[in-house]
Amino acid sequence: MRAFGGAALAAVYVLAPRERLLLAETAGGPVAEYGLADEYATDGASPVAAGIRGGQPLWLDGAALASYGDAVPGPAGPRVGAPPSLPGSAGVSLAVLPLGAKRGPLGCLVVVDEGDEGFTTDRRSFLELYAAHVAERLEAVGEPGAEEPGDGASEAEGADGESADATIHRVMDSVRLGSFTLELSSGRAEADPTALELMGTVPETFDGRVETLLAHTVPEDLPALMSIVEPASMSSGGRELEFRIRRGVGELRWLHLRCRVLMNAAGRPERLLGVVADASRLRSTADEVSRVQRLSATLATAVTVRDVSQIAVAALRELGADRVALAELEADRLVVTALDPADPSGWPDLWRPEWPDAPTSALPTIQAALREGRTNLWPPGATLEPSISVIGPGGVAVLPLLADGRTAGACLVGWQEPHEFGTEERFLLTAAAGLVGQALVRARAFDAQHELAAMLQRSLLPRTLPDLPGGVAVARYLPATVGLDVGGDWYDVIPLTERHVALVIGDVQGHSAAAATIMGQMRTAIRAYAVEGHSPDVVVSHANRLLVGMQTDLFATCCYVALDMEEGDTWLVRAGHLPPLVRDPDGGTRELEVEGGPPLGVLADAEFPMTTVGLAPGSVLTLLTDGLVESPTLRLEEGLARVSEALATNSPDDPGRLADALLGDANRRDDDVALLLLRYDGTSDRPRRATWAVWRLPDAVGHARRFTARTLRSWGVADGSDTVLLVVSELVTNAMVHTQGQVRLDLTLSGERLRVAVSDSSPRTPVRAASGDWEATGGRGILLVDAVGAAWGSVPLSGGKQVWAEIVVTLLPAGPADAGTDVDGLRGADGGRFMSDK
Repeated sequence: MRAFGGAALAAVYVLAPRERLLLAETAGGPVAEYGLADEYATDGASPVAAGIRGGQPLWLDGAALASYGDAVPGPAGPRVGAPPSLPGSAGVSLAVLPLGAKRGPLGCLVVVDEGDEGFTTDRRSFLELYAAHVAERLEAVGEPGAEEPGDGASEAEGADGESADATIHRVMDSVRLGSFTLELSSGRAEADPTALELMGTVPETFDGRVETLLAHTVPEDLPALMSIVEPASMSSGGRELEFRIRRGVGELRWLHLRCRVLMNAAGRPERLLGVVADASRLRSTADEVSRVQRLSATLATAVTVRDVSQIAVAALRELGADRVALAELEADRLVVTALDPADPSGWPDLWRPEWPDAPTSALPTIQAALREGRTNLWPPGATLEPSISVIGPGGVAVLPLLADGRTAGACLVGWQEPHEFGTEERFLLTAAAGLVGQALVRARAFDAQHELAAMLQRSLLPRTLPDLPGGVAVARYLPATVGLDVGGDWYDVIPLTERHVALVIGDVQGHSAAAATIMGQMRTAIRAYAVEGHSPDVVVSHANRLLVGMQTDLFATCCYVALDMEEGDTWLVRAGHLPPLVRDPDGGTRELEVEGGPPLGVLADAEFPMTTVGLAPGSVLTLLTDGLVESPTLRLEEGLARVSEALATNSPDDPGRLADALLGDANRRDDDVALLLLRYDGTSDRPRRATWAVWRLPDAVGHARRFTARTLRSWGVADGSDTVLLVVSELVTNAMVHTQGQVRLDLTLSGERLRVAVSDSSPRTPVRAASGDWEATGGRGILLVDAVGAAWGSVPLSGGKQVWAEIVVTLLPAGPADAGTDVDGLRGADGGRFMSDK
C-alpha cells in the first residue's frame, strides 16, 4: 500500500476478537514516529478507538489532538497528541475513517498529514472515497483474523491457511489508487500520475482536458461514464461505476471509479472529485456477466423498436458475428426491424422478396426454434435449408425473443468463418435474447401508444396551411420521443382579410390529455377572436380571460403576429412566449424585440402590449416553441444561436427545406417541437384601393354611386360599371336602413375582379331570402347581389360586419398614366371624403 495523496502516514487497523484493533498495514513510515501504537482497545480513550466506536470519520487538527491530553492509546504507551519525532515537524493532523461492510465493521483507516491546520473539504472527500475502496477490497477477501482461537485455526491464521497479516498485506499491496479533480464549468481536469497511468495517459502529454483523460475508454462504456461527469444530470453526493479502457491492441483493463460532486454556495455542481482503481483482479476473464449487465443497462434506455434493434445488433456484433437479423413476430409472419449489414446484396436472394414481411413457414429452422422457445446453435456444416446456411456457413444461432411467456420475435446470427459455441457463449446468447425480447415488447407498446398520442396531437393541428398572397407559410410539428403523453404545442395561420393574415404559435404547460384539450380550445378561441376582426392585443386578452375562466391549473404561452401582406407592416403580441426570429433579405438574422406580457391563464386583467415592426420583401419570419431550442442538455441561449445560424446559412428559396434544416437531426426529444415559418415576398402587382366614408344623409346612396363611378373611370373600367353601381346601391342601402353608426365603402380592383365591401357596426349577418318572390317589398337586395355578382359573403369585423361582393369587369387597353390622380382627395356633397390608396 502506498500513502495516498501525499499523506505522511496511512495505516489500516482491522477489528480482531476480544474488541481489539490490530495494525495490519502501514505506508509512509513506522506508526510510532507519529505517536501511534500497533494495537488499540476499542473501548479505550484514543482517537483511533473513538473513531471506530462513532462509526463516522473523525477529523482532528492540532488543537483537537491536544485535547486528548496524556491518554494512553495502547500498550506502547505514547501520547497521540505529542509532537511527532520527525525533525523539523511543526505538528500533525489526524483522520480516522471507519471501514464498514455489509457484514459489519472491518476496522479503520488512519491518515496522518503534516501540519496541524486540519483537513480541507476536498481532502476529506478524497480520503472518504479512498476508505470506501479499501473497505471493498477487504470485504472481497473476507475478514482476516475473525476466528477465535480454538475453532480450528490460530488467531493469526485464516481458514485457507494464509496468515491474517499476509492476507491484509496482499490485499493492501494490490491497492493502486489515483485521484483527479474536474472543474465542471470549464471541463478542466487535474490528475495525479497514478490516475493518468491507470487511464492509459502519459503524464507528459496530458493537457488538462477531460476528453484527453477519457480518450482510451471503450466506446460502449463512454455514455455511462459521461453521465457521471455531465453537470446537467448531477446532484450532490457520491457515485461509482466500473468501466473499461483499452491499452494497446486488444488489451482491456477494468477500472473502478468513485466520485463525489461538490456544490457551490448557490447549490449548483462546481467540482467533481474522483478516485480510480484497477478492478481487473475482482473480475473473471470470461466477462459474460458484465456483458449482460451492460446490455441490460443499455436496453433500459431504449424506447422504440428501432432503438432496441440497433442495441441488440451492436451487442451481437461484439461476438464477431458477420450477419445479424432481428424481426418482430406478428401473427405467423416475421417483420424485419434490423438487418446488418443493411445492404440487401449481403443476404440470400430468397429473402429479398419476402423480407421485411416473411411467413415463418418459409423458414423451417426459425419456425422450429420459435415453437420450442429455446436457443438453437448450429455449428459449421450443419444441415439447414439453404436460405439459413448461406447466412452463416461458419455457424448459425437462432434466438427466439421471449417475454412474459410469449414470443415477441426472432434473432438470426451468422458467422462466416468456422465458429465454436462454448458454454459461456450459449449463456450469453440466451440471456441476451431474453433481455431483447422484454425490451422489444416494451418498445412495441411505446411505439403504439406514441403513435396514438401523435395522431391525437396532429388531429388538433391544422391539416394544411392556406395559400397566402405575397408569401409562403410552412409549419413543422414533432412530438417528443421521451414519454407517452401528448403535448400542448400548437400553431395556426389565419386569413383575416384579402391582404391581412395572422400567425399564431403557442405551448400549453405539461404533457397530458388535459394539456392537449386546452391546446385545442385555445387554438379555436384565438382563431374565432381573430376572424371577428379584433386587433392582436384584444385577441390575446380575450384568450387570456377565457383560459382564466376555465379554472384550470395549466397556463399557456403564445405569440400572435398580424401581417399586412401588401405593405409588410407587422403587429406582434407576446404572452410569455419566445420572441420571433427574422432572417433579413441580406441573410442576417435577428431576434425581434417584442415587449411581452405574462403567460395566458395567470392574471385575468393582464395587459399585453403590441409591438409594430416592418418586414421587407425577402424576409423570413420564424415562430417556434422552446422544445426546439431548450432541453436538459441544451441551454436556451445556445439553442437560439443554433437556430439563428441555421436560418442564416440555409437558402430561403425552399421554405420547406429551410424548416427541416432548422429542426436539425436530433432523434431524441424531451419536448414537443412546433415551428411556423413565413417567407414574406410582398405583392408585386398590388390591387388598387379606394375608400368612402358614408355619412348618414338623405342622398348618401347617390354620393356613394357617384364616388364609385368616378373611381371606375379613373381605373379604366370599360365594362361592368352598371353592375358595380347596382351592387353598391344595394349594399349601402341595406347598411343605412338596417344598421346604426358609421358605414364605409371599400373598392378593390385586382386584375379583372372588382371587390365591393360595405362595413357597418351591426354584427347581424344578411340572409338571402328563402324564395325568389319578386313581388315582395323587401329582401330583394341580397337576391340582386347574388344574381349579378361572381361571389358574395359576409365576415365579422371589430364588433360589426363587412358584406362584400365581387364582380368581373373589363379594363381599357391603356389606362391613364396616373390612375388615381383625378379622384384623390375628392369630397362629396354629404361631407364624406374619398381616399385612394393608389
